[in-house]
Amino acid sequence: MHPLPQFRRKEVELLVARLEAKPRRLICVVGPRQCGKTTAVLQGLGLTSRQNRYIAVDEPSSSFSEPSGLAGVEFGLATGRPRDVQWLIQVWERARTLAKHSENGFILVLDEIHTIGEWHSAVKGLWDADRRHGIQLHVVLLGSAPLLMREGLMEALTGRFEQIRLAHWSLDEMASAFNATLDEFIYFGGYPGMHDLKNDENAWHSVIRDAIIDPSVEKDVLALVRVDKPALLRQLFEIGTAYSGQIVSYNKMLGQLQDVGNATTLKRYLDLLSRVGLLRGLPKYAGNIIRQRASTPKLQVLNTALMTASAGYTFDEAQTDRSYWGHLVESAVGAHLCNTATTGVEVFYWREGNLEVDFVVRCGRRLVGIEVKSGKRIGCLQGLKEFGHRFKADRLLTIGRGGMPLKDFLAIPAPDLCRS
Repeated sequence: MHPLPQFRRKEVELLVARLEAKPRRLICVVGPRQCGKTTAVLQGLGLTSRQNRYIAVDEPSSSFSEPSGLAGVEFGLATGRPRDVQWLIQVWERARTLAKHSENGFILVLDEIHTIGEWHSAVKGLWDADRRHGIQLHVVLLGSAPLLMREGLMEALTGRFEQIRLAHWSLDEMASAFNATLDEFIYFGGYPGMHDLKNDENAWHSVIRDAIIDPSVEKDVLALVRVDKPALLRQLFEIGTAYSGQIVSYNKMLGQLQDVGNATTLKRYLDLLSRVGLLRGLPKYAGNIIRQRASTPKLQVLNTALMTASAGYTFDEAQTDRSYWGHLVESAVGAHLCNTATTGVEVFYWREGNLEVDFVVRCGRRLVGIEVKSGKRIGCLQGLKEFGHRFKADRLLTIGRGGMPLKDFLAIPAPDLCRS
């Protein structure tokens, strides 16, 4: 097994705090593909004082030599052993036994748990039994299929789990872990496992498509959810990456799609793409929930690598084309806002006639308007002023020339923008 990287995301500390406390809920680590969920969990296990066992459910030969000295404990990992509910029950029973005989409890981690059919019903029964008998067994669940994990959690485990969410990596994280520059982050995005390919751009483009885009669309959406028009969903994703940062009506999108669909179908597909960490449609801020839901969306990738992977630009060419680079910068700002937004924090755009505000962040009753000036025309701040006057915004921000430096802005999580 490769040594774990030294850099740790802040969510690792939260995971360790939960594992050191008394088990009260299942711990579910969720997030898009290639955001480092498994690495974060393994780092957390290395920091906890409790004995533990990590099992990759989809690997028949899965093993993990724990610092707790339990590498020789048999967990039914024989090659070829079917990973079904009976296997899950047996593994859980053995972890339960170890928890009973340990003064400090035990941690069982099940990676790719969604590969077991009806896993959520089995976990519900096992977890409830542990609570009745006061067994000090922590259970951590994670998987690479966000939609299937969400379905299982909400279907049977409501009230029994706590989610630790890992979003796409931020500029600060990529800089701390890999010395990524601001421009590298804007172009190559926040996929930690792909950063070492930045000097081989052909390989980087291929891996982004083969290891992230294709599995996210094919395995995480089309293979798990009923999608009547799969070609339409793929085309919608391609349009979304090409037009990220732009306000595009559903009718205009339908006019560019080869397959037949309607606005309701596109809204649903955008929601599915958002749930797997690829693409969102930001609603227009109107101060009215009904009007917001019916608004034309602003397309927004959740990682700028999804834009550049298929745009045909090299890193140097993208920087030279100031118009394209401006779109990348604006999308990097939008992705940062979406990825750092927590519960109760919402991200919009605003437009009225020729007046426009790139992003609007609402935190409860507080409102922040944000304009990104990279590559924009002179006088673009009139929309920001009008928005502030019309909606009594608490804060108006410009990012770029004459305003807050982009690098500084990308270090501030969305909720903190409302507090400053």
